[in-house]
Amino acid sequence: MQNGNGYLGVTQPVSIAESNDREKEVTVTLMEELRRQGTVESEEEAKMREIVLGRLASLVRKFVRAVSVKQGLSEAAAEAAGGKIFTFGSYRLGVHGPGSDIDTLCVVPKHVSREDFFEVFEGMLRETDGVTEATGVPEAYVPIIKTKISGIPIDLLLARLALSSIPDDLSLQDDDLLRNLDERCVRSLNGSRVTDEILRLVPNVSVFRDALRCIKLWAQRRAIYSNVNGFLGGVAWAMLVARICQLYPNAIAGAIVSRFFIIMYQWKWPQPVLLKQIEDGPLPVRVWNPKLYPADRAHRMPIITPAYPSMCATHNVTQSTQMIMTEEFKKGSEIVENVIGGAAKWSDLFSKHDFFHKYKYYLRVIASTGSPELQIKWAGTVESRIRQLVMKLEYVESVTLAHPFIKGFEQVSYCIGEDEVHHVAEGDIPETVAKRKKEDIEGKDDSKVVYSTTFYIGLAIEPKQPGNNAPRRLDISYPTTEFTKLVRMWEKYDESSMGIVVRHMKSASLPDYVFDTGERQSRSSQKRPKPKGTKSTNTSPDVPSKKRRASNSASDAAVPPLKTARNGTSPMPAGIVGTPSVEAPPSNGGLYTNNVKDPSQIKSPQLPFGENVAVATSAAAS
Repeated sequence: MQNGNGYLGVTQPVSIAESNDREKEVTVTLMEELRRQGTVESEEEAKMREIVLGRLASLVRKFVRAVSVKQGLSEAAAEAAGGKIFTFGSYRLGVHGPGSDIDTLCVVPKHVSREDFFEVFEGMLRETDGVTEATGVPEAYVPIIKTKISGIPIDLLLARLALSSIPDDLSLQDDDLLRNLDERCVRSLNGSRVTDEILRLVPNVSVFRDALRCIKLWAQRRAIYSNVNGFLGGVAWAMLVARICQLYPNAIAGAIVSRFFIIMYQWKWPQPVLLKQIEDGPLPVRVWNPKLYPADRAHRMPIITPAYPSMCATHNVTQSTQMIMTEEFKKGSEIVENVIGGAAKWSDLFSKHDFFHKYKYYLRVIASTGSPELQIKWAGTVESRIRQLVMKLEYVESVTLAHPFIKGFEQVSYCIGEDEVHHVAEGDIPETVAKRKKEDIEGKDDSKVVYSTTFYIGLAIEPKQPGNNAPRRLDISYPTTEFTKLVRMWEKYDESSMGIVVRHMKSASLPDYVFDTGERQSRSSQKRPKPKGTKSTNTSPDVPSKKRRASNSASDAAVPPLKTARNGTSPMPAGIVGTPSVEAPPSNGGLYTNNVKDPSQIKSPQLPFGENVAVATSAAAS
């Protein structure tokens, strides 16, 4: 797979030297630490994965045969139609860990439709022994069925090829297979094609896997592993590590990791990361084009997939998430430098993130329904749009950074009466509800189960300028209002069964479930010490009066709260809860002219803590 110049990649290697003795020593300690961290699955789980994939491959052939017979094909033709599965992602790369899912592609002949996949195959899955979950999301950007077989989570995609049968020795490397396919099939195929191409483009697969396993663990611990939330996903991290392996083809894992952090921190974005030269292909589709690169500059950290059609794997990265990752690259490079020098241990690199300790103000987005199946789809829809909220928050004056957390927190609440349902859907779960179990509501007519997922965004507020004693008001009503409008535009949104609430809160009000046991400081230690010889009169323009409780509830607002609709048939509230804004968003949907930053004036902050500031999160009721 060399490019004709005697090396892999788009440039010559930086060094072809072998790793030195110290790099060999730290590689040994790195592998020991990765084993201690539990990144490698047991032999039993590995065997179970193989068994499950074998059963799944058999089920796909059975599915294709059943649809073929239904389409009128003879028994012999139906049997010959085939059907095959391909794995991709972390499992195909060989860097998956215990409990991780398997990304799987089901390849079927042209007479098997996508509707068959979700109507026939999903039904066959549900009836298969060992299957405990099977949920299809046909309307997703890449249509998917999520299932769990014998405890192994699997994500299933479908690709219909323009072939009458799928041979057992089929390879997806040939670009001509993409001809006459719809875009959803091309996107589904892309995962497998990109994964295989990455493995073909690294000089030493074993070294690549060891280094990538380390980087994946680091990114997960530092809470920057999430494509949907604007960070990098698995394929992007894999391509970054693969590029460093190309630059140092004879280095071992410890040396690759060390060079990874140094190079990534110093990388001149938006210079793209390329594993090979981009070539034309058989499809007239919009792809990343180096000749038209100025048109692609909207990508802040472009990492380009090596398989045709080449696309940017990091189009979700925002101003804030880029700053956060750059800061983490810097910290990582300092730690690894100390590891090489003997002043630190590899365990220091994998320390847990401090997201819920870093900021004074947070936004929480609560998606809720009354059905577990519906909750998966609704929460996924809300999560996929949080990046839009982050980008809108970045333009608000005084907000220097909007930091989304990489996962939502799921809760199941057993409620009695509409009032409890309403409170739970707003994120205020009474203690009695939190302790209540399923059996406690059985047989009660007014009981309901509420499924909720809460997402968090940390807000870094610009420090108050010296000498400025005027009260400050952070108006984020426009971003939050537009966000709720956006998620309600989902074609399957139903106000009677789905709730969406956006609320602000101070760090002291964060719920206990976001912290590990013993991690949270006591409430008294969170308070800032008062200077000696002074009395607290609460007269500071940025400190609320004692007459108002320190709460994020609408009922505590200084001005009349925005009313939230309570539909008599709906257990879920609609609307945003928070302190109403003095000025409603313009009717034309434009941004405020007096509290929005010019993009050219946005600078990279050092993640400052915010000062006391009044936060407005909703427009005044009309």
